[in-house]
Amino acid sequence: MNQAGEDSSHPIVPLSANARRVLGVLLEKAKTTPDSYPLTAAGLIAGSNQKSNRSPQMKLAEGEVLIALDELRQVGAAREIHGNGRVLKYRHAAYQWLDLDNPQSAIMTELLLRGPQTVGELRSRASRMCDFASLDAVKSTLAELEAKKLAQPVTPSGRGQVFAHQLYPPEEQPHLNAKIEKISDAATETNPPPALPNEHQQRIDQLIERLDAVTGRIDDLEERLKRLENNER
Repeated sequence: MNQAGEDSSHPIVPLSANARRVLGVLLEKAKTTPDSYPLTAAGLIAGSNQKSNRSPQMKLAEGEVLIALDELRQVGAAREIHGNGRVLKYRHAAYQWLDLDNPQSAIMTELLLRGPQTVGELRSRASRMCDFASLDAVKSTLAELEAKKLAQPVTPSGRGQVFAHQLYPPEEQPHLNAKIEKISDAATETNPPPALPNEHQQRIDQLIERLDAVTGRIDDLEERLKRLENNER
């Protein structure tokens, strides 16, 4: 929810695909790798392009990430801060901009990073950021997001119902509809693979997050070394 002293006057507006990915990464890393948060531009590039927990896969360049950050700053969804030395870092302001609590933030993060998903998928994937005791708890959170016009059901109610966020711009709607149709067809034609035991899935997610954190730190070190080399010339 909004915190005292924070400006929440920015209207909620649709975001470009790159801005949605960068915002999702900021939200995710704030929860899963707090030691390396806020993030540098290098950390954001690595997080945006990582192969785990992302759909679709992206290959964003530094310029594209910086443009996405400008977009997020303009709408009040992200802020730029100074880290140690001269390295700029970035943090999200989504709790204020979207008026989110912890469970709502976890669901929105997964929708931003992976696109439309079923209730079961959201519960499994968002559990690394917030513990949902049941599918009903996820449905309740989705209903709250619907009331705020942040999420919407995109297939009929019932088993396998798919939800999406509402930050897509109008020009992306045809692509979104095609993706939803593909998800629905796959759900009716095939049975989903058995889920891993929750403790095993959590261990896998933790290992992935550690690898992502190490990658981000390596990128930071390379960036600092480049600056030092440039200063010595």
